[in-house]
Amino acid sequence: MAQPEFQATTMTGGCLCKAIRYTLTGTPKASGLCYCPDCRKASGSVFVPWMLFDATNIKIEDNLKAVRQHKGVSAMGTEKVINFCSGCGSLIFGGKYGENVEHTVYAGTLDDEFVGYFEPKMAIFTRARPEWGAVKCEMGEFGTMPGGGE
Repeated sequence: MAQPEFQATTMTGGCLCKAIRYTLTGTPKASGLCYCPDCRKASGSVFVPWMLFDATNIKIEDNLKAVRQHKGVSAMGTEKVINFCSGCGSLIFGGKYGENVEHTVYAGTLDDEFVGYFEPKMAIFTRARPEWGAVKCEMGEFGTMPGGGE
C-alpha cells in the first residue's frame, strides 16, 4: 500500500490513557525504525518507529507531570532519555523537553488520522534485528547509527 503524500503541517498524538498530549508542526527531519536492544526492551516490540523533529516543532500539552524519564547511555556514549507516561507506560518521545534542540517522537503515538503519514526512511541498529523482524521496504539500513559504522 502506498503511503499518502505528506500534507499535514500539524499532527497530534499522545499516550494510551490520554494523560499526555502533544502537537507536532512541520515535517520530520528524519524518520525510521530502530532495532536497538533498548528500544526493543522499552517497547516490547522488535522495533520502534520514530520521527526526528526540532524541539521548536513539538509542544507537550496538558500534563507534563505525567511524563516520567528513563535515563541511560546511548550507543554513541552520550546520555539518552526516554520519556513515557507514568500512568499507562506509553513511550512518547526521546530527549529532555525544554533542553534538547531535537526530539525523537515515537510514531505509534500519533493520533489515528496521522499514522498513515509516517514513512520510515531508514532502519537503524539492524545488526540487532532478528531475521523474522525485518520490514522490507526501500530505505537506508545501518548496523548502528548513520555515520557510526556498518
